[in-house]
Amino acid sequence: MTTRATRTPRRRTVVALAVILAVLGAFVVRLVDIQVVKADEHVAQSMEYIAHGTAIPGQRGSIVDADGSVLAESVLVYDAQLSPQVIRLLEEDDKNPPALPWAEASTRIAEIMGLDADKLRADVAAVLADNPDSQYFPLVKGLSTEKYIQLRDLKISSYLQMKPREVRVYPNGAVAGNLLGFLDGTSTAQAGVEKMDEKCLAPTDGEESYRTGKNGVVIPGSESRTDAVDGGSVQLTINSDLQWYMQQMIAEEAQTQGAKGGTVTVVEVGTGKIRAAAEWPTMDPNDLNASSPDTWGSKLFTYPFEPGSTFKPVTAAAIMENAGVTMTTPTVSASSHEKFENGAVINDAFVHPTFQYTLAGALIDSSNVALSKFGTMVSPDVRHDYLERFGVGTKTIGFPDETSGLLHPTSEWDNQSLYTTTFGQYFTVTAPQLAGAYQAIANGGEKIGLSLIESCTTPDGTVVTPDAPEHEQIIKTQTAADLTRMLENVAVQGGNAERIQVPGYRVTSKTGTAQIPDGNGGYKSGVYYTSMVGFAPVDDPQYVVVVTLDEPTRVTSSAATASAFQKAMTQTMKTYRVMPSSTPMDAPLPKFE
Repeated sequence: MTTRATRTPRRRTVVALAVILAVLGAFVVRLVDIQVVKADEHVAQSMEYIAHGTAIPGQRGSIVDADGSVLAESVLVYDAQLSPQVIRLLEEDDKNPPALPWAEASTRIAEIMGLDADKLRADVAAVLADNPDSQYFPLVKGLSTEKYIQLRDLKISSYLQMKPREVRVYPNGAVAGNLLGFLDGTSTAQAGVEKMDEKCLAPTDGEESYRTGKNGVVIPGSESRTDAVDGGSVQLTINSDLQWYMQQMIAEEAQTQGAKGGTVTVVEVGTGKIRAAAEWPTMDPNDLNASSPDTWGSKLFTYPFEPGSTFKPVTAAAIMENAGVTMTTPTVSASSHEKFENGAVINDAFVHPTFQYTLAGALIDSSNVALSKFGTMVSPDVRHDYLERFGVGTKTIGFPDETSGLLHPTSEWDNQSLYTTTFGQYFTVTAPQLAGAYQAIANGGEKIGLSLIESCTTPDGTVVTPDAPEHEQIIKTQTAADLTRMLENVAVQGGNAERIQVPGYRVTSKTGTAQIPDGNGGYKSGVYYTSMVGFAPVDDPQYVVVVTLDEPTRVTSSAATASAFQKAMTQTMKTYRVMPSSTPMDAPLPKFE
């Protein structure tokens, strides 16, 4: 039996132990709550006290032309604002008057910014009358560094703040504007080369950070800094002087012809480099609101059209290499309106009696009927293969929103398209694709992929070049030579011969008159998308020129492009100081033979 004296100490021990366990349990629960249940919340709260970081922005890289002329760059500008409250307090402090009274300071500010001083003082007074404690009065946005320095030297920073920000500027305005693209309000690339080569141009921001105790004192040794890395400089293949001329010229020609728009593409034969890619209407990336949003992209790379007769040489290549046809092989065109056995009806653009056409003659007269008969000397699959070889259905440079055009499989060719595909219908291309096709003919049958980007130069001076464009021999050199002779005959004997002559140079040419879809499965009536393409000099091809006009109304046929083509080819020869032709038309072509 336990005595009362024995039970009392034991009870006290049990109670004490229970209290201790309860306290320990409370600590465990609280510890779990802090370290497990609300761990993230507490860590974040502690970091608010001790972690501080400031982003160090990098500068976006520039875009330059083939000669290094700046087409796009980023510069610092400053947004100026005043604190009316501080101005009031300084003016009311009789014991410590400001070194530069507001009356004089406002006059100096107005002179520097080109403002009216009386109006500036009146506006600030009106703000103070409404709210004596107002601390914000917007002054001017986008100040240059020169203006910033002038204002800074007034030493009125107590109430004049100038916040820096980076803006994108395009020194040549609309020159190559559709190619360059633009940035939005958050400096995000939206179009053109700005978007296409974002990897090179975009900077990497740095950071400056440190930690403090709860009382705000910086913890020694906690400071760290990661420097920003500026973007690289992108060099284009474009010649900005040639680009400027082509833009001015095609704008004038398109308006003279009453067209909705026009384009000019210049490609270097031996390299595939795009030297000019001009279009009208154009846009100035410095002032997007001055142009319609539908001009903010590049129609050159995004607008597909049926090439029409400009692709008849591709049909000629297919039949020369696979059906034994030569330049003098004949076929009979019974009339300008012919119905074939399968029910297809093909028309020529001009009325004529029964003609016996050679292949060369069919190209000179651009006879759809004759090309239909020549084209069906090989299978549809062979012709489809040649269209693919010449670039139909394949994007050229990967330009933002670039279209690949449309090339239907032969299983979708019906009775009519079996023939229309021989003369550039029932498939679509872009102007650069058309230039690429003729680059291959001019280059002895070797097709070189087009390029617009020459290189990216990183901030440390390293020059990074894109992968070399693909080279492919798509037709025989003799075929290319024969096509060149026939295309020169077109330039000399065709209907536009006198209007496209380039004094001193032998040139090739071919026109195209494409019907325009009406959106309802048919074509618009009486309006066309016209084009002309050629290269020069014939005896040593250097440059391909493509000109297009969208729905010209003064002259609706492809003849509307003759003047623009002649001017574009002439200027290209001048710009690159290409040697004039030194051999007569009937001389062998030394590059091919």
